[in-house]
Amino acid sequence: LRGLRLAWSPDLGGSAPCERAVADALAPALDVFAELGCEVAEDTPDLSGADDVFRTLRAWQFEATLGPLLDRARDQLKPSLVWNIEAGRKLAGSDVARAELERTRIYHRVREFFERYDALLLPVSQVVPFDAEVEYPPDIDGAVQQTYLDWMRSCYHITAAGCPALSVPGGFTPGGLPVGLQIVGPHRADRRVLEIGRAFEQATGHGQRRPPL
Repeated sequence: LRGLRLAWSPDLGGSAPCERAVADALAPALDVFAELGCEVAEDTPDLSGADDVFRTLRAWQFEATLGPLLDRARDQLKPSLVWNIEAGRKLAGSDVARAELERTRIYHRVREFFERYDALLLPVSQVVPFDAEVEYPPDIDGAVQQTYLDWMRSCYHITAAGCPALSVPGGFTPGGLPVGLQIVGPHRADRRVLEIGRAFEQATGHGQRRPPL
């Protein structure tokens, strides 16, 4: 990895607020990359509009694929799924077109960002692992989450950019809970992303450690 230029963004410029415990668990990873010969700088691509793009196209697809299921088995679907399908039914063709045009603008802003960097590092999830009985975290360090999608912005904003992304074991909280590191590359740089992930895993051995039961 010697000579690679890596950007680190713990919260995507504030658009994906991250629990302090997650950022703290991933901080040592930056030193690992520096020891591997990388230049690491804190920076963030401009992903403004990514939230609308992802939610609009997601809702449109949910309605297109699961709309008939809602019509015949609404009482068997969980509320969050019903909400997403119904959001899709409120969309017009102009909404989908707007989202596609914005996705193109995001694509080019991210392309220009990667003219300066070889890859982007950020958390996979904005929160530490939570109880499986909880549908989604109600807040992030006290900031109330409005929907069940909010705590996944660190992933779905990258989805809207259309970049290859990899999740690798990134570190652990003081209590031993695992935290994921997301490695994002330029468009079509899938091999580079995999090589970076492999080098990090070989250097840390995080994937061999298991969280406490």
